[in-house]
Parts: sequence; C-alpha cells; structure tokens
Amino acid sequence: MTMADHQIATSVLVIGTGGGGLRAAIELAERGVDVLAVGKRAKSDAHTTLAAGGINAALATMDPEDSWQQHAADTLKESYLLADPETVRIVTENAARGIEDLERYGMPFAREEGGKISQRFFGAHTYRRTAFAGDYTGLEIQRTLVNRAAQLGVPILDTVYVTRILVRDNVVFGAYGFDLADGTRYVIHADAVILAAGGHTRIWRRTSSRRDENTGDSFRLAVLAGARIRDAELVQFHPSGLIAPENAAGTLVSEAARGEGGVLRNALGERFMARYDPDRMELSTRDRVALAAYTEIKEGRGTPGGGVWLDVSHLPRETIMRRLPRVYQTLLELQMLDITREPIEIAPTAHYSMGGVRVRPEDHGTGVEGLYALGEAASGLHGANRLGGNSLIELLVYGRIVGEAAARYSRELGAQQRSPSAMEEARREVDELLAADGSENVRALQRTLRNTMTEHAGVVRDEAGLRAGLAELDELEGRMRDIGVHPDIAGFQDLAHAFDLKAAVLAARATLESALERRETRGCHNRADHPEPDESLRVNLVWSGPGQVEREELPPIPEEIASLMRDVSTAGKLVE
Repeated sequence: MTMADHQIATSVLVIGTGGGGLRAAIELAERGVDVLAVGKRAKSDAHTTLAAGGINAALATMDPEDSWQQHAADTLKESYLLADPETVRIVTENAARGIEDLERYGMPFAREEGGKISQRFFGAHTYRRTAFAGDYTGLEIQRTLVNRAAQLGVPILDTVYVTRILVRDNVVFGAYGFDLADGTRYVIHADAVILAAGGHTRIWRRTSSRRDENTGDSFRLAVLAGARIRDAELVQFHPSGLIAPENAAGTLVSEAARGEGGVLRNALGERFMARYDPDRMELSTRDRVALAAYTEIKEGRGTPGGGVWLDVSHLPRETIMRRLPRVYQTLLELQMLDITREPIEIAPTAHYSMGGVRVRPEDHGTGVEGLYALGEAASGLHGANRLGGNSLIELLVYGRIVGEAAARYSRELGAQQRSPSAMEEARREVDELLAADGSENVRALQRTLRNTMTEHAGVVRDEAGLRAGLAELDELEGRMRDIGVHPDIAGFQDLAHAFDLKAAVLAARATLESALERRETRGCHNRADHPEPDESLRVNLVWSGPGQVEREELPPIPEEIASLMRDVSTAGKLVE
C-alpha cells in the first residue's frame, strides 16, 4: 500500500518563491487571505537574487523630464512592437508604486547626497531610471521580500516540487507535488493558483540560470492545466556570460560593467561595437550586443576560448569596487582573475524567457479559471527584446495586481469543485516515474537536449537547423520512454530531474515550433534565412501543444505613448 498523500488546504497557492511569487504572497497576506508559497529551491536562493543591474521606474529623481509614458515608449520600441501595449502601460504607470512598496519593506536603495533614490543609465533607456543597490539589486530585493513575508507569517515550503496543477472543467482546484527531501506526496487544495516558477533558459548549454532552475516548469504546468504559451521563440541571449570554468559556464557579468564604461574587444583588439552600433557602442541594446559578439566569434575573430573580451581595467579601482563589487568577487572566486587588471572572456548566454504563459494584461489570468501567471513565467511585457531592469519591476507591479485578483477570485468563489480523476492522474504520473528502471540516464538526456537547443535554436537560427532540432527532439522523446529513476538516501533529486526533463522537452518543442513559424529577423529573433523584419509577422505566436501555433494580432499603441517612440535604427542588425 502506498503512503497516503499529505493534504493541505489554502485559499491561494503560490508556486515559486522568487520576487514575483513572494510579492503576490505578501499582497494576499496583507489583505488577510490565507496563502501558501512553495518552491523547489530555498527562498533565500531564488533566481531573483542573481539580477544585478537594477530595477526600472520613471521616478525622475535624476532626469526631471522622465515620465512613465516615456518608459512605456522605450519598452515598446525595444520590444520591436511585439509587447502588449496595455501590459506595458500597467507596468510603467505602476512602477513608482512598486519602488515605494520596496522602500516600505525596508529595501536599501543607493541614494544621492540629498537622500533621493539614485538612478543609473541602463541599456536603451532615454533617461536614467534604473534604481539599484550596488550590483546586488536582485539579492537585496529578494532579502527584503523574504523578510516582509516572514513578518506577515506567510508559510513557505522550500522543498516542494509541484508536478501538476489540478483542474476540473477548466477551473483550478489545487496542485500535486512531492517533497524533494523525503518524497512525501502533497495534495494542496486551493481556490486559486499563482504560477511564478520562472522561464526556460536552462534548456540551452550556456545559460545564466543555475543547474536546476528555469527548466520550463511553468510552461509544462500551464499547458497541462489548459493554458497556452505565447512568444516561446523570443529568448534573450545576454551578451556577457562567462565561458570558464565549465561548471559555471554562462554565469553573468552584469551589464552594469558596460554601463559603467566597460569596453568590448575581439581577439584582434578591435572595439567591434563600432561596426554594429557606432552611436551607442557598448550601451546598445542587448540583442544587438549579443548578435555582434556572436558574429565576431562566428567569423573567426573570437578569443581562444570562443568568446570576446570585456575590459573594465581602465576604470578607477574605486569605481569598480563601489559600482561592480559582485563582478569583482565572482571573477576572483571562479577564475582567480582580477578585473581591475585583466579583461574578462565572455560570450552570449541564454538569459531570459521573454515569452511565457499567455495572460490577460489586466490581471494576468490565463483563461483557466483561478490560474494566474506572473514574472518570467508570463508573457506580454517584453516582446522581442527586454529592456534591462524591466523584469524586476514587473515582479513588483504584477505581484501586487495578481495578489489582489486572486484574493478577489477566492472571496467570490461559491464552491470548490474537485476531481478525483485529476488527482489520480497526477499520482499515477509520479508512481510510474518512481517505478521506471530503464537504461537511459536523465542527466545525459538533459545534456543532449541542451546541445540540440544550442546547436539549432541559439542566437541565430534557420529553417534547416530548426527542422533538424525537431527531429532530434522526436528521437529524444523516444529515448525518454526508457529512463531509470532512482531516489536515494540523499533525497528525491532524481525524480525532480525527470520532471525537469519533461518540462524542458515541452518548452523546447514550443520554442522550436514557434521559431520555425517566425520567418523573419526581429529583435532577439535572428533568422539567417530571413534577415529582414516582416510586417505581416508583427504578431504574437501562441502555442497550445505539439504542432499548434496560432498568430495573434496586437492591439494599437495609445497615441500618448506612440508619439514618444523614436525610430529603431536597424544598422548593424544583420548577420550576413
């Protein structure tokens, strides 16, 4: 006889304990709503802690002429017109309030002489509007939110891996999962579920995500629950990920390094950004800097390790220590390299899922009643290129809004319908994996998938490569039928990896199929066989399962924002 499932009931379940999940949980707790947050890694170590550069809001503390309308215009322009205008308006208009919330919770922002919040230039912003705390901004935000959640007594389970969202007749009634330490099964009954479990960048070989995070869990949980994925192909490759050591490949060097005056050079010592964006040089947009670095490496002007050089050694030592302490520490730890003296070897790295679950702009509902998605798990704000610093503010703005929406939904719910068959299916899935004793190793299959995605769906793509990627994916899915799962005395990590792999394979299929459909070059999406943007593809691609990609038109941009958008230059955009 199998062990009975551990039953928990709560009004709202939050899946994911990074910045977005915690901000939503805080909102619910402040409203007196019963909430439970679960995560598969320690809350103190959520992916949010890695965000270095800062958080955007048009506070106008440094540049009085800044406005939320200009922030919206910059965001839409940078999205290559694929962001949802209403989502953009909501985030930019509510950004200052998001910063105020953090201040109220005790966030230690960097300040100017007179005490006002300091703001730095970041990427393609018209004005200085990125607030920060050294280059540890994400870490400080996460600490601040963890502390506030603790003050409010929000219960957080740090070692629960959610395998299914439970749904009956398109209405959510909870989730199923297991404890990573001892394998205890959980059935969590909830009126509403908030999905804040991150993106899918770990399915590439070089990525800024750590080993067991961002494997596409949000994609899989949402699709199995009946939601859809939008913009899966729009993945941001951050220009500066470390190449060595191998076990930390892809670790980010903050863009603050370029923001503070860092210079990019190829193996010949040329400042190659002059070829791609002579006006903005190193302060160009992420997609352009990543494409430039990729092109230099591809054309044989890369470093011995297959990268380019990022050099800050000409900056005053004091500037580096004050403004880039984390970059300094990281390089010292990982490579025994002193950045005040030596350049850093970097290459583009999979960094951010601009796509995610398709949600409504007003409350981030998914179309499945009672299911919301938020943060990197959701889509709509970033389009084909995310503006640096926008992801952190998105967490605070929509964390509050989704918390409010879920509170209202839970309050107004007449009765909670449950489905024994949905629970049985979730239980059976775990049972079957635990009984799996095949010869295929889950870790090895994960590596195979990462190689496939890196080879065929990296910075630059083409039809033949994407089709080859899909063929490799078919073969991989065949091999997955013969995996072996062996939990041991140390815990149920092996079972978690098997679920990570299931999620990664689904996310990879969504990405490859959508990338095949997007026969154009736009923002982060570079097609060598279609080097120009195609006006007829100014649409979002919505994926609802294998072979199901639909085009969705975007609403018009309001005049007060459109009038502030300047032309995007396409100089230096082409790969050929």
